[in-house]
Amino acid sequence: MIGKVERYLLARIQEEKAIFIPLIDPEEVTAKSASFLAEEGEKAGASAIMVGGSTVVSSKILDNIVKAIKESINIPVILFPNNITGVSKYADAIWFMSLLNSADPYFIIGAQVLAAPLIKKFSIEPIPLGYLILGEGGAAAVVGKAHPIPYNKPGLVVAHALAAQFLGMRFIYLEGGSGVSEPVPSDIVRMVKSTVNLPLLVGGGIRTKKQAKEIVRAGADIIVASTVLEDENPEAVGIKTREILEGIKEGASHRYMFISDEKEEKD
Repeated sequence: MIGKVERYLLARIQEEKAIFIPLIDPEEVTAKSASFLAEEGEKAGASAIMVGGSTVVSSKILDNIVKAIKESINIPVILFPNNITGVSKYADAIWFMSLLNSADPYFIIGAQVLAAPLIKKFSIEPIPLGYLILGEGGAAAVVGKAHPIPYNKPGLVVAHALAAQFLGMRFIYLEGGSGVSEPVPSDIVRMVKSTVNLPLLVGGGIRTKKQAKEIVRAGADIIVASTVLEDENPEAVGIKTREILEGIKEGASHRYMFISDEKEEKD
């Protein structure tokens, strides 16, 4: 059953064609600075705030940060966990995700089995997500024991995304890795979007208006960025956030037309 936060995200995508969700790493912030970053994101037009990272942080620290963010904004807070320690009872929802190209079954299904009872207990809304790490992969690939799919193998990315759709997942996330030199290429985004009938998140290495514009134009429904939030200058954070959002809006107004194989067969 689709929950309140998922319905909200789908409605925002339907209305705006593409949306922005800043990602806050609890390892890199205090409760106060996290609140500030979330407020800046909401002011600029972000649709939600994601909280999570590749490194391990204590549950107590995570709870304090998520609680502080929740008290500062009105948009949803969605957990982006790297393990069962990434679950906080104060969040609105959680990406219930499987790292599909991990070499370790723990990150494909093991951690999810351990986390499920906790998510149920805290009444956090789970949103099924197929997670793929591409290119350099960054710390996420190391922690998740993933074999990043090279950018020159788009067919493998499409095959993994299709598998996620056939398994019943409702979102796909193409991750290039935080802080990497090159974001997911627009050609890969276009190939996945033209084949898979699911909302598509793209993140990792997106720092500029132009990058956001090209990726959204290619078919991304949600842009996830954390690098733009890492500047210590509050004014710079606001400027960078607005620039990313401008790129998203421009890309959404010039989207490619996507016709899936399924639709072509029906025609």
